[in-house]
Amino acid sequence: MMEKKLNASSAERMPVLFIGHGSPMNAIETNPYTKMLNTLGKKLPTPKAILVISAHWMTRGTFVTEMQNPKTIHDFYGFPQELFNVQYPAPGSPETARLVKDAVQEPKVIGDHNQWGLDHGTWAVLRHMYPEAGIPVLQLSLDLSQPPDYHVKIGRQLMRLRDQGVLILGSGNLVHNLRQIKWEANAKPFDWAVEFDEWIKQKISDRDFSAAFNDFHQTRAGQLSVPSLDHYLPLHYILGATDSKDELKFEYEEMQNGSISMRSFRFG
Repeated sequence: MMEKKLNASSAERMPVLFIGHGSPMNAIETNPYTKMLNTLGKKLPTPKAILVISAHWMTRGTFVTEMQNPKTIHDFYGFPQELFNVQYPAPGSPETARLVKDAVQEPKVIGDHNQWGLDHGTWAVLRHMYPEAGIPVLQLSLDLSQPPDYHVKIGRQLMRLRDQGVLILGSGNLVHNLRQIKWEANAKPFDWAVEFDEWIKQKISDRDFSAAFNDFHQTRAGQLSVPSLDHYLPLHYILGATDSKDELKFEYEEMQNGSISMRSFRFG
């Protein structure tokens, strides 16, 4: 069966999203955060494909999933069996993968045919936004060895896909410190976590993206909030894929487990 081509002339320009995904348990819970995701999926224009930059696929080099049927990856341990039973059988899209590779001229994006799939940074969010799993989904990997400009540059090149019906979604957390985590979901957040969450909110609101990319470790709050780059770097792709005409809307803000920001927002 021939895959339907993405037609730029008939596609509505898609927004770009940053979604804080938090604990994998959000995938099987009903709470204000998951209700927000469900509402968000209903009010956005329907994408022809979804490209997710997840904190949980780290590679040397940059890869895009290119398989027709990506597997559901349960990349965690110590959680209830109910969570491991979750499947998100969204199709892939080799055609959209080719669009990604064509759009990103530098660095070269490599197609992945069988090594990865959809990790929980993707399906834990999308099963609330698009529970029918009928929209093609791809993932783009993170090369943590590269400097901020590398990731921003890819985001800028991906911007053109928004005019071809592709929803670009960064899935991470602006504050993500598992060493300081409190296992009670409604635990009082740390002062440093609140401080940094408010700082990055202000930088995004002011469109001071350079500070967001380069200055996040200048304070003790930033160092504690971003102890590693994996959950922070998806932000670079989303900010890179925006332009000055995009309206910013914060969809959700909450601290879970004391040290995880669930702040989620969209441009466009």
